[in-house]
Amino acid sequence: MKAAFIQFDPVFGDIEGNIGKAVALIERAEAEVIVLPELFNTGYLITSREEAFDLSEPVPGGKTTEALCSAARKKGVHIVAGLNERKGDTLFNSAVIVSPSGYLGTYRKIHLFNEEKLWFQPGDLGFAVYDIGSCRIGVMICFDWFFPESMRTLALQGADLICHPANLVLPFCQDAMITRCLENRVFAVTANRTGEERRNGKVFRYTGRSQITAPGAKVLCQAGAETEEIGAAEIDVHISRDKNLNPYNHILHDRREEFYR
Repeated sequence: MKAAFIQFDPVFGDIEGNIGKAVALIERAEAEVIVLPELFNTGYLITSREEAFDLSEPVPGGKTTEALCSAARKKGVHIVAGLNERKGDTLFNSAVIVSPSGYLGTYRKIHLFNEEKLWFQPGDLGFAVYDIGSCRIGVMICFDWFFPESMRTLALQGADLICHPANLVLPFCQDAMITRCLENRVFAVTANRTGEERRNGKVFRYTGRSQITAPGAKVLCQAGAETEEIGAAEIDVHISRDKNLNPYNHILHDRREEFYR
């Protein structure tokens, strides 16, 4: 199968424009699974609770999820994309998973970064794996990478491919994902954004370099730091399902959980 990332520079607050840009790029992507950045439809640098609420929408049923469902149905693909989810009066930094048949699920970011803690509640749905036929996908968002338990939990649940919407500002993730995929023997698609946001005296610069990473410490595809790009690579799920390093070592069976607490 083939997996892809879409990397671009969302315009803060321009939901219609950002959705339109993303859908146009999805139409050009040739892959079975396509991953978009974190908060791709709104931009990231929120400055107030009121602003966060105004930019939020229900999942499913909101305009972004509906647009993605339409694109997935038209293209015959699965899409994972980050957005600001509203449930009642509560906001979550979420990722929606959609299929050619429609809405499939939601992941709510468990490890919130920096001022996200002022606008969003920590995710309450846990990590989950979705069997889409060609592979089993797990989802995490941006700063979740910093916690090894995130990818390990998804690997233990049988994920072949980790879909990782991101808005990265720290310079470490792309290198760290090599280790995360090595130690869990999984593939990962990190879909980062580019550009810079300046709002109310704050500046965030995003690192780009979206990446598809394979087991065996291999980077299959990496975007530039500032370019709008679609990146794709072949994914062999048989590799991710073979957890044997040699005849004596299995990376999951060899875990000694009794000593990890």
